[in-house]
Amino acid sequence: MPTGGLRTRSLRNRVTITVLLFIAAMLVVLAVATDLALGARLQGELRQRLQDRATYATYLVGQVDIQTLVDRLEGDGVSVTLTTSSGQVESKGPLAPSGAGSTAPGPPPGPSGGPKGPVREQGKILSVTERLSDGSTLVLLADSGDVQRTLDQVRTTLAVAGLVLLALAALALRPVVNRALRPLDQVTATARAITAGDRGARLRPDRPGTELGQAASAFDAMLDEVEGAERQAKRAEHRLRAFLSDAAHELRTPLAGVQAAAERLLRSTDDRRQREELSVTVIREARRASRLADDLLTMARIDSGLELHRVPVDLGAVAAGVVEVARLGHPDARLEVVGHAGGVTADPDRLTQVLTNLVDNALAATRHRGHVVLDLSRQQDAAVVDVSDDGPGVPPADAERVFERLVRLDPSRSGGGSGLGLSIARGIAEAHGGSLTLLPSERGARFRLRLPA
Repeated sequence: MPTGGLRTRSLRNRVTITVLLFIAAMLVVLAVATDLALGARLQGELRQRLQDRATYATYLVGQVDIQTLVDRLEGDGVSVTLTTSSGQVESKGPLAPSGAGSTAPGPPPGPSGGPKGPVREQGKILSVTERLSDGSTLVLLADSGDVQRTLDQVRTTLAVAGLVLLALAALALRPVVNRALRPLDQVTATARAITAGDRGARLRPDRPGTELGQAASAFDAMLDEVEGAERQAKRAEHRLRAFLSDAAHELRTPLAGVQAAAERLLRSTDDRRQREELSVTVIREARRASRLADDLLTMARIDSGLELHRVPVDLGAVAAGVVEVARLGHPDARLEVVGHAGGVTADPDRLTQVLTNLVDNALAATRHRGHVVLDLSRQQDAAVVDVSDDGPGVPPADAERVFERLVRLDPSRSGGGSGLGLSIARGIAEAHGGSLTLLPSERGARFRLRLPA
């Protein structure tokens, strides 16, 4: 891939030069077209003038004398030479022969009054020869160099006018280009304001449908995304710091218990009973620290994308297995499974973990002697498990806080746990494409687990 950066030549200069080059090209095209058209027009008019004078002569012959005829035909760059049938020569004009009595050369005579002979060109001299009705020969001459001199003057005028026009255009283009590129200056100013700390600065185009409006809208959308990502990153950093602080605090308690019990165990006497009690304390606190470490590891896996091993699972069988294990550990509690939810495609181990966390919380809330019900049902395209208890419940204001990490609103609901159980349960449910919520309840708490059927 190319490693070069963006070419950052002056956009104003590039636009100005491009426009000036375009204007110059148009002026050149206009000058060439004018030169060709005007040259053809002047040449055509000169040829037509010679032929018109020849036609005019055919009407005047016999009506005026020779000198008068020559005087009327001469002028406007046309020279006349008239040779009578007797050999007399009358000439007038800058191109006429200087010697009298000479005979002007010309083509063989043709019928008078008919179509005029063609205009002949010899160098820059154009000529028309006509045999008149009285037997005289008329030769009309014209110099096309006058046409060339006129074209040279026009070319000079166009060149000077073009240079003046380019100079004026160069002077006028700078403020026009500056005005046209003013939105770019606004983009630059907005970007610098954002760099200086004004994260709320935006372009807000008044016409988002135009090219500049679309670019400005895209710029604003990018800034919104960047600002949102920055806020999320700060919130994530804040949550991470708080989580690490709380985790360190939670781990400190069991580790301190292990350390204290171990130190007393080392200093203890040969009292066997005391040594056994201290050993039990060490094991209990170590297990507590181990559970907390496992929960923290599970939360980290949920944050990074929990890997699930999905298979068809009978939700009723999983619920029954969780209840059976809970009965063995808490014989005084009343646990039951009601309803039917059918099968789902899920990770059976993670699903068991979710229901175990919900049942353990319910048992802790009822002091392990209450009534816990797992109500299974099918709702449209979802399988639902409602875990309810007859404990003290959760205040409505804390319906979402109970799912936050390391939050224990009531120690009776966690049984002295780490406060990660419900966070882990919700994370596993969402990894399955489902949800875990706390529903309003007149008595106790009621958690609802929804899974795609």
